[in-house]
Amino acid sequence: MSLDRPDADNTLDVREIDGEPFDDIMGALADLSPDESLLLLNSFEPEPLYRVIEQRGFEYETTNPEPDLWCVTITHE
Repeated sequence: MSLDRPDADNTLDVREIDGEPFDDIMGALADLSPDESLLLLNSFEPEPLYRVIEQRGFEYETTNPEPDLWCVTITHE
C-alpha cells in the first residue's frame, strides 16, 4: 500500500466487495460518529457518490496516490 494513503479512523476497501458497494458505503457512513472519518478505497474515482455524500451531510477529500487507487476521506460537515 502506498505511503501516501491518508489516515482515517475507519477504512472501507470497496475493491474487495463482490458486487455493488453502495449499501456497504452507506452502512459505513451511518455508523460514522460525528468526530470520526472514513477512508474509502476504490479502483476508480467514485464521482457519482460525491453528490450522495454531500446530500447526507458529509464532505470529502479525494486523492489518487497510485494507479488504480483512489482514496476518498469522508467526514461530517
